[in-house]
Amino acid sequence: MDEALNKDKDQSEQLDEETLFIVSQTFKALGDPTRIRILHLLSHQECSVNEIAENLSLMQSTVSHQLRFLKNLRLVKYRREGTTLYYSPDDDHVMNVLQQTIHHAQHH
Repeated sequence: MDEALNKDKDQSEQLDEETLFIVSQTFKALGDPTRIRILHLLSHQECSVNEIAENLSLMQSTVSHQLRFLKNLRLVKYRREGTTLYYSPDDDHVMNVLQQTIHHAQHH
């Protein structure tokens, strides 16, 4: 029985290529100051591209590019209202990691 448990444990510790890729891309997303600022803002309020650009003093094209990257990783989602898209966080796990890391940085 112990042998079977150890075998299951060994297999569960192996990360498949897709998981490794998603994890590395997620950390890449969180490694960029602009994306951190966008995610932090969205963790407090839903925003359109224009609102994000205004709040963070960024070019609209920069915000759109970063949101596309974040959307592809399913870190943000959007809803459409007329012709405007409103963005919000799409993953509580990653947002929790971000908030905990910000808290860590502010209190070390």
